Amino acid sequence: MENLIISTLGQGLLWSLLAIGVFITFRVLDIADLTVEGSFPLGAAISVTLIVAGVNPIVSILAAAVGGMLAGVVTGWVHTKLKIPALLAGILTMIALYSVNLHVMGKANVSLLRMNTVYTYLETMNISATWALAIVGLVVAVLACVFLFWFFGTEIGAAIRATGVNPQMIRAQGVNTDTMIVFGLLLSNAFVAVAGALVAQGNGYADVGMGVGTIVIGLASVIIGEVLFGTRSFVQNLTAVVLGSVVYRIVIAVVLYLGMPPNDLKLFTAVLVAIALSLPTLKAKWQSR
Repeated sequence: MENLIISTLGQGLLWSLLAIGVFITFRVLDIADLTVEGSFPLGAAISVTLIVAGVNPIVSILAAAVGGMLAGVVTGWVHTKLKIPALLAGILTMIALYSVNLHVMGKANVSLLRMNTVYTYLETMNISATWALAIVGLVVAVLACVFLFWFFGTEIGAAIRATGVNPQMIRAQGVNTDTMIVFGLLLSNAFVAVAGALVAQGNGYADVGMGVGTIVIGLASVIIGEVLFGTRSFVQNLTAVVLGSVVYRIVIAVVLYLGMPPNDLKLFTAVLVAIALSLPTLKAKWQSR
């Protein structure tokens, strides 16, 4: 039972990077970006392929981040330069990335059997696999939150936030909003790709279809975090996203433990997100009565 709890917490912390990436586009930029369904497996594909080729696992994660950045730039360029709606631009990039991921891996899936990962480094210190997962997840989640708190306090970060809130106002201040959108998408998909790389190393394989439904998982984590933990400040926002990812994983673990068929998980997640999104409206109607 203890291993299940620690493993669930570790998975929630690892997937929080995906939730942070979705938060950047969905809440900060006010864009629904479906690129994540392609950049998540892209990060996994790059990391696993490089590890199999003998590259250091940490270096492979950095390479995955670069791949995610490029995916975000493509979506941003298609949206800002070709004037294609952001949602459709993300879909186009996501579809293209399916073929890219197949080319990166050379086949539909690649195994990491008997290969070193960031987790095996900790396991050599007599740390169990479940605790290694939790430790890596906690470290990357804390580093991600600290970095984003610093970054969005800089001039560029503030400009990105202003672009999502009031693009006309920030454009009047001489800021190129197109550049800010591209930069925000770059940053978002970098986090998503890193999440894909870490999850793939934890699972021991990368699969071309592992990105299906990731946007719903990310949205579920963001919405659950906001509903349960509030959004009074940016720090609280980031904390809520991470905790929302952990809560989501706990909920999934509980329903599976209670006997829900794994095939129904996507349906359960969709219903959960719909309920979370409707809570403010339901709450307002209840109070008006």
